Amino acid sequence: MLDIASELHRWCAEGRDFAVATVVAVRGSAPRPPGAALAVDAGGTAVGSVSGGCVEGAVYELCREALRTGEPLLERFGYSDEDAFAVGLMCGGEIDVLVTPVRRHPELAAALSAAARGEALALARVVAGPPGTPGRALLVRPDGTVGGGLGGGPALDATAAREALALLDAGRTAPVDVGADGSRCGEPVRLLVECSVPPPRMLVFGAIDFAAALVRAGKFLGYHVTVCDARPVFATAKRFPEADEVVVDWPHRYLDRVAVDARTVVCVLTHDAKFDVPLLERALRLPVAYVGAMGSRRTHEARLGRLREAGLAEGELCRLRSPIGLDLGARTPEETALSIAAEIIALRRGGSGIPLAGGEVPIHHDGWGRAVEPAATR
Repeated sequence: MLDIASELHRWCAEGRDFAVATVVAVRGSAPRPPGAALAVDAGGTAVGSVSGGCVEGAVYELCREALRTGEPLLERFGYSDEDAFAVGLMCGGEIDVLVTPVRRHPELAAALSAAARGEALALARVVAGPPGTPGRALLVRPDGTVGGGLGGGPALDATAAREALALLDAGRTAPVDVGADGSRCGEPVRLLVECSVPPPRMLVFGAIDFAAALVRAGKFLGYHVTVCDARPVFATAKRFPEADEVVVDWPHRYLDRVAVDARTVVCVLTHDAKFDVPLLERALRLPVAYVGAMGSRRTHEARLGRLREAGLAEGELCRLRSPIGLDLGARTPEETALSIAAEIIALRRGGSGIPLAGGEVPIHHDGWGRAVEPAATR
């Protein structure tokens, strides 16, 4: 739901009555992940998507029903081999969709407002549990303060808040199972914890033509992109109009003062040892998601030697993705940017980088290196 927060916040401000259908569980191959949402207002206007088209019509009608009754609904959609015209997912997987009328849950409106402002937050909602709890929501902020409640008492809310904070720290949306009494046993309660966090950062070092193409790819993937170079004649906003920031500074000095986290990707395109070595010496010791460096294999081997001389251990050096990118046969800056972006996605989602056609690898993956349960091929 938080993926369409800006539009839904506007609906709230306009006083519209609407229901939100959210993907709360995925099994096998499915087109949208948990958290994907479709909203329908009382006038029949729809925004968002839960399946890329397969079951949108049926989910639209569920939203209309929830608006009429004021009650949440939980529905499962899968593929039926027996009826080719049945509503289902053509990709062969299954999704569970929770439909909630927003007017019954003011904490949902509060979460949409905060997410639309770009604030970090987690929203835990009951997908399945004791009577009266499905659809209930708990808003959790980074400082641990909460709003709303799950209807199961303080212990359940406290446990849900802890789980939500852990996912918020990782910037992940995921289902969570807890006990109705707040423990890990007893009658189960299934939650969906959705997290809204500022965009992850892509730090591009080296103001070259390849960097301009990579900026465009990074923005397309949703990153907050910074270009940094020590040469003011090259590091200009005019040359990189799509970058969020263009910084003139020595790369290693900028990295020393910028905030990074476990979602940050660092792309070193400087291709110059006086910039590369002090920058990579720092980057490979930071808890970032990805560090890649441009250069030939000969350049890479020479760079490794300099980094060893600088004191980096083999465990730190093995984090370096160099030569940067996947083997796509790229030649142009745009093709090279695509190969770098593809490597970042493969690492983030646990992909192999090999063709899906004719293979048995999972199509969909979740999180840095974790695959969703094996999926049927499309």
